[in-house]
Amino acid sequence: VQLVESGGGLVQPGGSLRLSCAVSGSSFSIINAMGWYRQAPGKDRELVAAFTSGGTTDYGDSVKGRFTISRDNAKNTVYLQMNSLKPEDTAVYYCYVKQFGVNYWGQGTQVTVSS
Repeated sequence: VQLVESGGGLVQPGGSLRLSCAVSGSSFSIINAMGWYRQAPGKDRELVAAFTSGGTTDYGDSVKGRFTISRDNAKNTVYLQMNSLKPEDTAVYYCYVKQFGVNYWGQGTQVTVSS
């Protein structure tokens, strides 16, 4: 299973970005869960947004109302729309999927929010 993220970059506070994660070597029909985590320098990795194994969506408290996770099953791609970005959203963003109890991760994409 391979995951490739894209869409990161530098954006001003208040701006928007959309991250994409293309999944190959598997199918969304057998993936139990998928989503996004992020890790800022000196901090632990934290949940950003996810489709859970129970079929619901879950968001980190700091991004609720600003970020939206979505998916395109035909393209095996999961997205993260990020609006109203803040400097504290600066981090490396990682996509993951969980299949048969195993987590697979992408290489990460840098998001920097700065004026």
